[in-house]
Amino acid sequence: MPPVEKRPGMPKPQTHDTVQSLIDAIPAGKRLMGLDIGDKTIGLAISDPLFMIASPLKTLQRTKKLAPAVAEIRSFVGPEEIGGLLAGLPISMDGSEGPRSQATRDLARELATQLDLPYAFWDERLSTAAIERILVSEADMSRGRRKDVVDKMAASYILQGALDSIAGRS
Repeated sequence: MPPVEKRPGMPKPQTHDTVQSLIDAIPAGKRLMGLDIGDKTIGLAISDPLFMIASPLKTLQRTKKLAPAVAEIRSFVGPEEIGGLLAGLPISMDGSEGPRSQATRDLARELATQLDLPYAFWDERLSTAAIERILVSEADMSRGRRKDVVDKMAASYILQGALDSIAGRS
């Protein structure tokens, strides 16, 4: 992914180092949107206004242009009362960040800038693998059906992990 283009007049995204800091920056009654950013799709999930429960929302297909994804995510911001974004960050098992992490950081920053929302990141290690296991073993879901839901479920899993961390439930 190319670096984020600096455009005059675009607000600087409000990045937060912790989930708690992000939640503190969100107006009362607003929710978090969780993002599982992949090469071909973006999984979306939303929290409840009390930041206790994450629910899967939708899986978006990515294209070379970001505008369609921004427009679709923007269509949820008002009706779902989204006040911030939490993106899963693909960190390696050794704790290092590679090119995929940087691409995720760049895309999340661009989404946050265009949507004028604060954002933060959450370690997403093994989230998709965990969801795949659940869908196979507990839901007995076919490969084709899993493909349709895994990204939004992974976004929900990532967001729930972050919510649990601030509530001391992890």
